[in-house]
Amino acid sequence: MITSPHIQKTGLALAGFHDYLKPGRVLVFGESEIRFLEQLPPEAIAGALQLSQYDIPCVLITGGFAPPPELVAECARAWVPLLRTSVTTPLAISKVSLLLEDTLAERTVIHGVLLDILGLGVLIIGESGIGKSESALDLIARGHRLVADDTVEVRRRSETILVGTCPELTRHHMELRGLGIINVKELFGIACTRASKRVEMAVQLERWDPAKEYDRLGLDDTFFEILGLRIPLIKMPVAPARNIAILVEVAARNQLLRARGHHPAKMLAARLDEVLAGSEPDPLDGDLTEGEDE
Repeated sequence: MITSPHIQKTGLALAGFHDYLKPGRVLVFGESEIRFLEQLPPEAIAGALQLSQYDIPCVLITGGFAPPPELVAECARAWVPLLRTSVTTPLAISKVSLLLEDTLAERTVIHGVLLDILGLGVLIIGESGIGKSESALDLIARGHRLVADDTVEVRRRSETILVGTCPELTRHHMELRGLGIINVKELFGIACTRASKRVEMAVQLERWDPAKEYDRLGLDDTFFEILGLRIPLIKMPVAPARNIAILVEVAARNQLLRARGHHPAKMLAARLDEVLAGSEPDPLDGDLTEGEDE
């Protein structure tokens, strides 16, 4: 079993230093390893390899080099698949690493809608029937792109990247209450869809509660956690006469400004602090002399 996306080369292991061979990793033999094995006596190659002791899932020979017969025999004895490619070592390691990172990435499924809004991956979440798909449809009509509706598959790549996609079965489709299933690609064109997008922001739709105090300044940052990573979260109350699609688009535009270091709410608060700090009290306030009319 391949359990790690990281590739390993034999390095000093061929010289007998096996301490850093890790199980579950693809073992790569490049030109230097093949040339080193060719210089060893046949009886020393099996002792240099010892593949069965370190749970090596497979051996990949790059550069199109022919494996020494002793390596073929050792792989057969240890039941380790022996692969060969004509691709050079750096390129082979890069391609295999990318493939394994995607295949072995930690995954989860989220009930929501994922859209590409002005290049920003926006995840719309909320309770069933709140209007996620209807808002997404309005955004699509405004020229933005649908990634997934109802079911969003999210996988974590590297340490900081979340990538969302749609299950193959429901790709390009949306469910609208009262209307049924529609095919966004056929209605609006292929330019209104995309297969995957990095998840960079979440908008949570919730029903308007008159008794609840909502953020009116935007100074406090809130986050939504997915697979151990946090992304900015906007809580959007839904009420009659509120155009949610436009509000979500404005939220995405505002997030793009924040990513570039421009925070309108904090800038306004800083200006207000400057004005208050520099203001002087009015000499007429509270200084009425005795007997004067107010």
